[in-house]
Amino acid sequence: MERDYNFARLLIRIVVICAGLAAIGSIWGISAELIALFLFGLIVWGLFYQQRLSKWLWQSRTMHPPQAPGTWSDIYDGIYRTLRRSQLRRRNLAMILQRFREAAESIPDAGMVLEASGNLVWANRLAQLYFGLKWPADKGIRITNFIRHPRFVKYFRKGDFKESITLSSPVGDSRMIELRIMPYAGKQWLVIARDVTRISKLERMRKDFVANVSHELKTPLTVMQGYLELMEDPELMPPKQMKKAIRDITSQTGRMQIMVEQLLTLSRMEAQGSDVSDVIRVKQLTERLLADLKIMAESKDQTLQVEIDDSIIVQGSEEKLSAAIQNLVVNAIKYTPTEGIIKVSWKMNMQGAEFSVTDNGHGISAEHLPRLTERFYRVEDDRNSGTGGTGLGLSIVKHSLEHHRSYLQVQSVLGKGSTFSFVIPHSLLLSAAS
Repeated sequence: MERDYNFARLLIRIVVICAGLAAIGSIWGISAELIALFLFGLIVWGLFYQQRLSKWLWQSRTMHPPQAPGTWSDIYDGIYRTLRRSQLRRRNLAMILQRFREAAESIPDAGMVLEASGNLVWANRLAQLYFGLKWPADKGIRITNFIRHPRFVKYFRKGDFKESITLSSPVGDSRMIELRIMPYAGKQWLVIARDVTRISKLERMRKDFVANVSHELKTPLTVMQGYLELMEDPELMPPKQMKKAIRDITSQTGRMQIMVEQLLTLSRMEAQGSDVSDVIRVKQLTERLLADLKIMAESKDQTLQVEIDDSIIVQGSEEKLSAAIQNLVVNAIKYTPTEGIIKVSWKMNMQGAEFSVTDNGHGISAEHLPRLTERFYRVEDDRNSGTGGTGLGLSIVKHSLEHHRSYLQVQSVLGKGSTFSFVIPHSLLLSAAS
């Protein structure tokens, strides 16, 4: 079908038809009437198909054009092809937009797009969770209206986004969020926010760890330095003072050695992972550990009462379980007064195999119980006493039990004593036959 139309060719075609009609009409003397009738019919024909075109474009719900002869058929077909190309472009753009949204939702960070003024254009689901947004109801809201932290308001107004900013969550939970703002699509801003709660916690733990180690090493080093300064002139030191100096230096170096060994133990436990391949008969293990600690208890005239179910067999790490049992019993001996009674038991209950150490010592105040397993944490009375604890023993116990899918439980009453216990779950218990 020919589609190469121009005004000159159409005009020539009309002139030729009019000339033919004039020649035919001259026979009967009606040339003008035939030409007028032809031109009138041409106008009506054009108006009719123009009306059909308008109805198809503005009222019809189908993309398929109506049937038309000649030039109008080509016009309809051209418009239809243009609409189809536009529809395909819109469909491709919609697919690209959908893929972008899916990619934005799948990233592990919260994302927002802002106008240059700071008004919200778009936010993914994670951003809605972090900042309490309701989408799309909050579209257009200014960012400083839902992140009201004074530091962030000052940061955003300053407009210098070279460095990120870390804030507490604006929705009131304990989450710490790091925000980074960067240019996006001309005059817009892209805001990326990520949860750095764990990183912040680890950084705080690292700082606390360095501070605690420094503090714990400073005390014995100060004592040793003082005595060594006195020993620069040994003739001026009385023999009794010299013996005391040597005894105190030996005690402090021993304390530092214990602390270093416990730190290495903790580091090794954290690096090894959950290796629970040893078959452990708890009666034999516990009796062997208690035999080594019996001398320590006898030096304080303490009584060790032992009750162990010899059928309990644990699949776990013998080294880690030994560390947990030994630290708990050592603590009981250390903090139980002379002639006290310490009960050590292994027994079965509904949850699994329970180990417990009970003493009749001074007890622990309730406010200290949640923090007992923190590194270097010691009750104030313990810090001021001569027990020489490092504050690492129960932290070792905590890590040891985590490898056995368990945790430390503490019950204590001031003036009556304490019970430290844990339960090995049934999943890590073996039968005697196996």
